[in-house]
Amino acid sequence: MYPAGKFFELFLKNEPHKFGGNNRKPKGVFRKLLVSRSFLSISRVIKMCGIIGFIDRTKSRMDGSSIKAALSLMNERGSGDGAGYAAYGIYPEYADYYALHVFFDNLAEPKKKVDEILQQWGEIVHQEEIPTTPQPGIKKVHIPWRYFFKPSADLMAGRMNSENDVVKYVVMEVNANVKGATIFSSGKNMGVFKASGWPEDVANFYRIEDYKGYIWLAHNRYPTNSPGWWGGAHPFNLLNWSVVHNGEITSYGTNQRYVEGYGYKCTALTDTEVVAYLFDLLGRQHELSYEMVVRALAPPFWDEIDRMPEKEAELNKAVRLTYGSALMNGPFAIVVGTDDGIVGFTDRIKLRPLVVGENGSKLYISSEEAAIRTLDPEVKNIYTPRAGEPIIGRFIE
Repeated sequence: MYPAGKFFELFLKNEPHKFGGNNRKPKGVFRKLLVSRSFLSISRVIKMCGIIGFIDRTKSRMDGSSIKAALSLMNERGSGDGAGYAAYGIYPEYADYYALHVFFDNLAEPKKKVDEILQQWGEIVHQEEIPTTPQPGIKKVHIPWRYFFKPSADLMAGRMNSENDVVKYVVMEVNANVKGATIFSSGKNMGVFKASGWPEDVANFYRIEDYKGYIWLAHNRYPTNSPGWWGGAHPFNLLNWSVVHNGEITSYGTNQRYVEGYGYKCTALTDTEVVAYLFDLLGRQHELSYEMVVRALAPPFWDEIDRMPEKEAELNKAVRLTYGSALMNGPFAIVVGTDDGIVGFTDRIKLRPLVVGENGSKLYISSEEAAIRTLDPEVKNIYTPRAGEPIIGRFIE
C-alpha cells in the first residue's frame, strides 16, 4: 500500500497503474489540489528545486544582487538544505589560470595533501581563503578555499586537451582519495559558491554581490534521494561545465557506470554530478555540439524516430545506439553553463517546468517566469520550450 504522499506523486507522474488505478491524468479540482502551493504538505510531495540561468551575449557583467533576489523568490521550491551560485567572468586578473574552489574540513592534513598534488601536477599561482561573512542560518562546517592553478601540460602530452585533462585528473584524485577535501569548482575565470542553507543566506555568506559575471547560474535545493551537505548543493562543476538541475535522474546507476568507464569518479552522492561529467565527456572529449549532446541525453522516443524522414531517423538511431548508456531518464529540467554560453533543456516529456525569457543580448532560463521578471522587469519575450528542446545562448562574436 502506498502512503498518501506517494499516491499523489504517482498520480502526477501519470502512473496510476502502480496503485491499481486507471491511466487517466488527474483533472479539474483534484489536479488543482495536487499542484496548489497553498497545500504545503502536497507541495513538498511534488519534489522540486528552483533553477536559474542567465547570459549576456555581449559579455556585459552584472553583480550577484539580482540573481540572489531572483533565486530567493523561489524559496518555496527549496528546503534550506542547499543553495548555490556559479558566475563566469569573475576573475579577470587570473583569467588564464584554473580557479579551484575547495572545501576543507581543516587546514592541516587535507590541505597539505592537496598542495602536494597540485605541486606535482603544475604550479600554484595564488591561493587564499574565499572571503565569507558569518550568517545565523549557516553553520560553517567547511573552510572554502581557492587556488589559481597552472597545470603542466607536459605531464599529459599527446592528449587532446592536456591542461584540461590534468585538471580533471586532479579533481578526481582529490575528491576520491583526500579525506577532508572536496574540489567543487575547477574552471577558468569562473567560480561556484555553494553551501547548506537558504539562497539569501548562502549569497550573503559568500558576499555574492561583490562578484560580477556575464553568465550566472543559481539553484535552490530540495534534496530527495541524497543528503543535504555542502558538496551536494548545486551547481555541480567540472572545468567550465556547471550544472543546475531540478528533478531526479532515475537512470543514474547506468549513467554513473558509463562515465566511470572513462575515468570519472562519482563521489558527491547525488545524481546531478553525473550530468556535469556527461557534458564534459560528450561535449569536450567527443567534441559533440551542444545540440547533439542534448539529443544524446534526452533523445526522441523510438516511435517518434520511426516517423521521421529517413536521414533524420538514421541520425537519431545512431545517436541512441552509440550513447544509449548516456540517456537520462526521469523528470528533470537542467541548465548548463559553459565557457561560451548556456544550455537549457528538459526531459523528453517535460515533467519539470522550464521558462525562457529574452531581452536584447540577455537570455534567461528558469523554473518560474516570476524569477526572470525579478532579474529583468523589462524582459520582452517569454516562452516555454518543447520537451527535450535545447535552448542555447552563445556569446556574440
